[in-house]
Amino acid sequence: MKKKIIPALIAIVLIIIVIAAAGGATLIEHYSYSKERRDLNEYYKLKEPGQVAIVLQNKVIDTKARLIEGTYYLDFDSVAAILNDRFYVDDHEGFLIYTTANQIIQNPIGTGTYYISGEDVTVDYPITVMQGDTLYIALDFVKKYTNFSYEAFTDPDRIVMRTEWGQKKTATVKKNNWVRYQGGVKSDILRDIKQGEEVTIMEELEDWDKVITDDGIIGYIEKKRISTPTEVTEVPVTDYTEAEYTRIKKDYTINMAWHSIYTEAGNDTFDEMVNGTGTMSIISPTWISLSDNDGNFRSFANAAYVEKAHSRNMEVWMMVDNFNIEGISTYETMSYTSKRERLISGLINEATTYGIDGINLDFEGVPAEAVPHYVEFIRELSVACRRLGIVLSVDNYPPQGGSNYNLAEQGVCVDYVIIMGYDEHWGNGGIAGSVASIGFVQQGIQLVLNEGVPADKIINAVPFYTRVWKTNGSTVTSDALGMDAAANFIKEYNIETTWDADACQNYGEKEMNGTLYQVWLEDAQSIETKLNVMKTFGVAGVAEWQLGQENKAIWDIFDVYVRSAK
Repeated sequence: MKKKIIPALIAIVLIIIVIAAAGGATLIEHYSYSKERRDLNEYYKLKEPGQVAIVLQNKVIDTKARLIEGTYYLDFDSVAAILNDRFYVDDHEGFLIYTTANQIIQNPIGTGTYYISGEDVTVDYPITVMQGDTLYIALDFVKKYTNFSYEAFTDPDRIVMRTEWGQKKTATVKKNNWVRYQGGVKSDILRDIKQGEEVTIMEELEDWDKVITDDGIIGYIEKKRISTPTEVTEVPVTDYTEAEYTRIKKDYTINMAWHSIYTEAGNDTFDEMVNGTGTMSIISPTWISLSDNDGNFRSFANAAYVEKAHSRNMEVWMMVDNFNIEGISTYETMSYTSKRERLISGLINEATTYGIDGINLDFEGVPAEAVPHYVEFIRELSVACRRLGIVLSVDNYPPQGGSNYNLAEQGVCVDYVIIMGYDEHWGNGGIAGSVASIGFVQQGIQLVLNEGVPADKIINAVPFYTRVWKTNGSTVTSDALGMDAAANFIKEYNIETTWDADACQNYGEKEMNGTLYQVWLEDAQSIETKLNVMKTFGVAGVAEWQLGQENKAIWDIFDVYVRSAK
């Protein structure tokens, strides 16, 4: 019996040992650290040779840089989105251009040369490279005009980039360890990390902390493996100092009016137009119209006119337009560097020849495709104006419709941003309504302020005209009448008007022969209300479209505004 029991006991013991060993192995497997490594090309989503991952502000972004013959490049659109949106490309004549407050820097695409202040500068890498339809710009060139940092690493290729700096928490690794893809001992290893290395803490968890290493690996490390985090202040990059965008700022409240001149003889109406205008300080004759798509223009500039204006202590800001001669393509004119240069040279020559004080740009109907080129033209013209002390102002639609020709950039580089605060309802709009209700004016000014344009750079323009609306069935038309003509219309047809508190205008309507006539009058009351709003906003002043449409008595109201606004 004893001999039978012993083998059975041995068998049981062996079974227990096997079970224990298996359980122990399971426990060891459960609690042991994984040695599996994550594929870093997959981690950074690198799919083809030459791609370079970007870690921006502690985040791996989808945008990829390029490593081309040892130089790091970023595509043009990404440079604009991430680093600096002032770079400009002329696809027609093959230039990358960067315009500062006082210089225009040009790089012939595909070369390592750029032109600045009449001098050629050469670097030891191509500044720009075309790959297919994509333009790439060397990051080292972008850094010449932009404050950011980047450091490159290999295996795989990646750059760690910063454009913003602030506070961060750092910790030191206590002993050799790993950064893992996720928090947990079974997660794949992203990178070995050595004792004494510093990591930045992105998120503190219970047992693991999310960290980023100096070479752009974002993952997790056990909390017990690192020191107590310390908060430090990051040191910003300040290698590039932006040239100061100086401006001409008038020390008085501006009262400016446009003077429509469509022939040489129009200059002879100066005295008639300005007599009785009181404190009007600036007159803007509509002298210059683009005449072709090559940067040439028609001019009615007149020395005697300027002399007369100056004798009345008025400045002359000649207006430049793109709509008075048929066949003009703003895109065709503005998207060629040589054409912009020709136009700028011509305008500056006109201003200096006639002693003109300012240039007022009134480019209307600029299509979306032309806006970047038009804005570059404004930048380049501003350099020439700034150099010679010529005031540069730009007319803009109220931005309610979103077409604002990059108001933020205008707010940086021009002297005055003018809001054409009218045509809330326009002749071909098909809807009867006010030309410029008070809410429309208020919103327009506020939206321009929201774009970052300082109040002391904003001039709000008011209309001297009223639209008489005629609605017959589904057909809506209108006629634009000056102040006196509108008042005569009301009187002639015995139309009763009442104050519309919403529009802040006198409103009248009457049905005659099956047609409904409606008017929202621009008169002394409506203009005074607008001026009071402008005074509240603290804008630089007012402009009026256009001389000859006003009732002369209206100038008393402008005089009060000018004298009380500052």
